[in-house]
Order: sequence, then structure tokens, then C-alpha cells
Amino acid sequence: MAAAIGVRTDHTSEDLRRFARRCGYPDQVRRLLAMALILDGGSRSDAAKFAGVTLQIVRDWVLRFNADGPDGLATRKAPGRASILNDEQRARLAEIVEAGPIPAAHGVVRWRLADLAQWVRDEFSVSVTRHTLGRELRTMGYRKLSARPRHRGQKDEGIAMFKKGFAARVAQIRKGLPERTPIELWWQDEARIGQQTKLTRRWARRGTRPSAPRDQRRSSAWIFGAICPAEGKAAGIVMPRCNSEAMSMHLEEIAFHIAPGAHAVVILDQAGWHGSAELVVPSNITLLPLPPRCPELNPVENVWQFMRDNWLSDRIFKSYDDIVDHCCFAWNNLVNQPWRIMSIGMRQ
Repeated sequence: MAAAIGVRTDHTSEDLRRFARRCGYPDQVRRLLAMALILDGGSRSDAAKFAGVTLQIVRDWVLRFNADGPDGLATRKAPGRASILNDEQRARLAEIVEAGPIPAAHGVVRWRLADLAQWVRDEFSVSVTRHTLGRELRTMGYRKLSARPRHRGQKDEGIAMFKKGFAARVAQIRKGLPERTPIELWWQDEARIGQQTKLTRRWARRGTRPSAPRDQRRSSAWIFGAICPAEGKAAGIVMPRCNSEAMSMHLEEIAFHIAPGAHAVVILDQAGWHGSAELVVPSNITLLPLPPRCPELNPVENVWQFMRDNWLSDRIFKSYDDIVDHCCFAWNNLVNQPWRIMSIGMRQ
């Protein structure tokens, strides 16, 4: 039988117990106390029995303690399977994921794991499964996320100019108000909800193709919605069509929800009924138009996506009144969850 491995003596048993009292990790505390028992003259068998492990594990602890002291007894994370790609290959993969596919060259408009696996095989002569490549991409910090709406005619400089001058425009509005008037920032938009609902993703067994009801009729209604993310407030109405009269009624609804004595800056797109001469704007509201063709600057777009995905899709609406009832139900659900309004509305 091989001789027992000696234990380093630059730490006393009392040092290890003192370290254990300050340590917040139970497994490391157990190892430290086992080492302290050995330093006090106890046998390795006693230490193994005390810690509830085998002699081989105690031997491993001794080796770790001898190499790195008390820190060597900390719980270590398993290294996991080694990456199938090297650093240079991962950098190339990140570049092509960021750039996106070229439809004429790659035959797809968005990358699937199968497409990326084929690219890796063609580029590096490395065979990798979809599951392994998905794990690799997650390790690199990538996730499959929902894309933000982007208008085909959007100009990036318009967004930058709007953001740069936003504070100055709000300050200009504040100058025309009585001193110390609180300012509330609201965002407004409309969404059409009809019998031709979208189909959403759903949980199903692998290899199956789940079905969902889809109507072909065309009755619809419009939700006029506005949120104040900082306060978790929302104001909405359901109307049969979009026009200046419906917009005026929505502004009245927003004005009702503004705190007494406060003034609201309502940020909205440049739809025709938002700037109509027939529009009636309450005295406690100032309209601030967004740059043209910039839907991602309006968080209400994300509100519509959430409501459709969770409450309004995969349904068969019997009539226009049924559409209105479901729209009201969905909007009231949102109003009753102010934390949801804050979470969606205050995203970067």
C-alpha cells in the first residue's frame, strides 16, 4: 500500500476552522473541517467518515489543499465538453451570424441551425450536429430572439437626430407650462384586430406539426392604446375604424388618466389622423411626433406583439361584437398588470 500523502503545515487546524466560519459555501466548509481534523492528528478514515465520503475523495482533497491552500477546496465547476470549434472558427461563425445570410447565395432569409451547420461543414470541413452548434452559439452569447419591426424606408440619421434633440424638445414644452408642472411621457399607437388572426408558436411533441384555428372572414376592430411606462399606466379604447374622430376620443381617454396637475407629452407616429386639423387635443396633452418610418422607437409596438401572442391569436371571432369583447378583455388584462407595462415599455 502506498504511503499517505503529507498535508502542508503552513495552515493550522484553527486557521482552517476560522476560514470555514467565514465561508458561505457548505461543501467547502465540509472539506475545510475534514482537513482541520487531519491536521489535528486524526486519521484519513476518520476524516472520510466525518465528511461522508470515501478515502479516495479525501486523498483528492489533500492534493487540492496542498496545491492551492483553502481556496483549492472551493467547489469547482465541471469543465464540460471541449468545444468542437477553435477560437478562429468561432470568430468567423460570429461574423456570419451578425451579417446574416445573402438570399441569392445562401438560399434563406434567416439562419437556421441546419444552414449554419452546413456552412461550418463547407468552410472548415468540420461535421457538427444542429444541437451541438446550438449549444456552441449559446455559449458565444447568441439567442434566438424576436426581431424588432424596421420600416424599409427608415433613415438611421433620423433616429439619431430624434434621440439627440428629445430632451431639448421636452424642455421647450416645459417652458410653456406653469412652474413645477410634472411631465408624463406617453407612447400611443393603434392595432387592427380581426378575424384573420396570426398563428403563434406553441408547445408540441417533437416531430409533429400542431394545428390552430384560422378564420378567413374579414371583420375587424381597432385598439387605440397608449402607455406611460414610468408610471405603469395605460389608456385605450376600441373603435370600428381609424380617423380623426376616434383619435380625438382616445386623447380624451388619455387625458382622463393623467395625474391631476400634470401634463403629458404623447409620443406617436405621423399617421394622417394624428396631425389632422380636425383633431381635438386636450389642454393637458402635447403631441410629439416620431421620425417617419421608425416603428421600433415606439414601445407600444411591443405591447401589440405581446397581446397578440398571449391573448388575441389562434382564435375564431364570431362577429364584430365578439372581436370588441376580446380586445377589451386583452387591454384590461394589460392595464391590471402595471409591472408588465413597465417591463415592455422601458426596454432599451
